[in-house]
Amino acid sequence: MALVQTTESGPLSDERSQRSSAFGRWVSQNWAILLLAALLLLLPAVTGDFVLTQVVGWTLDLGMIALSLMFLAGYGGMVSLVQMTVASVAGYTITVLGASSIPTISLFWPWWVAAPLAIVVAVIFGTFSGALSARTEGIYTIMITLAIAAAFFYLTLQNYTIFNGFNGFTTIPAPKFWGINWKDPLPLYYLILFFAALSYAAVLYVSRAPFGLALQGVRDNPRRMAAIGYNVTAHRVAAYSFAALIAGVGGILMVWLNNQISPGTAGIDATIYLLVVAVVGGIGHPIGAFIGAFIYVLLRTFALDALVGIGLDGRRFQTLIGLGFLVIVLFSPDGVIGIWRRLAARARTSGGSNGL
Repeated sequence: MALVQTTESGPLSDERSQRSSAFGRWVSQNWAILLLAALLLLLPAVTGDFVLTQVVGWTLDLGMIALSLMFLAGYGGMVSLVQMTVASVAGYTITVLGASSIPTISLFWPWWVAAPLAIVVAVIFGTFSGALSARTEGIYTIMITLAIAAAFFYLTLQNYTIFNGFNGFTTIPAPKFWGINWKDPLPLYYLILFFAALSYAAVLYVSRAPFGLALQGVRDNPRRMAAIGYNVTAHRVAAYSFAALIAGVGGILMVWLNNQISPGTAGIDATIYLLVVAVVGGIGHPIGAFIGAFIYVLLRTFALDALVGIGLDGRRFQTLIGLGFLVIVLFSPDGVIGIWRRLAARARTSGGSNGL
């Protein structure tokens, strides 16, 4: 009996030890993410509705849409300028199928029908965009996706039958279920936080899954991947579909958060700003999308008042955004995440350890 217990407890003990060691390494490598998650969960206890929705809520939502761009550019080598358009397609779809202030256009279907259909439409649109651009590379991919974004912008601007033209839609309600009005700041904040965390985890998982590894191989050497039997075009189109899923969810949350949608949501300015967000944060890691979104939202929210306070034209806040973009790209081509990694590497060489 003693012999049996020894042989059984030995492997079990070794397995527990290995799991504990692996968990400890994971915690030491991701302590910053864990700390950030704890802060976001506890944030409502120490701040008000304005910060929850207009600062952190917008950061998380814009970060989700930028995350879809980061996934394509960072793991697939495809700089797509259509991701904000995909989000706008989802936003317009749920507005037309759901409820808004324009009863002559909106169909007032229940949210549990309108929201899934909006995501499906966004994924189809993103897949179609990917199919058009997947066989190109570099500047050609940028130009094709920019042309798609511009075409959709002018379509929404000039079409009054479906998109209500220049005016767009306002008073777009969030759903009510489980006895909760998800339009209220606190529930809406946690709803956005949940989907932002889910999108972040999904991108991390996919990037390490066989599909993600193959996609990175396609990014690095498409000819070699094709030679060993991988369908390069299919992998790229599938990447667009996955990115569209994330952008589509972000587009629905954006409509509920902003309470309106108009052609400017899908405009060229918004498209370029999303690229700035992704590049400033850094496309080397998914967290970079949220870092860039946080910097952009801070500038957009507070720079105008700051400029007016010192006697300058508040509209020049866009100049500040441009200057900040140039400074970060000049000193760190891989964005803020690159700065963090260099600082972390210096800390490790001096005896510390950090990680994202």
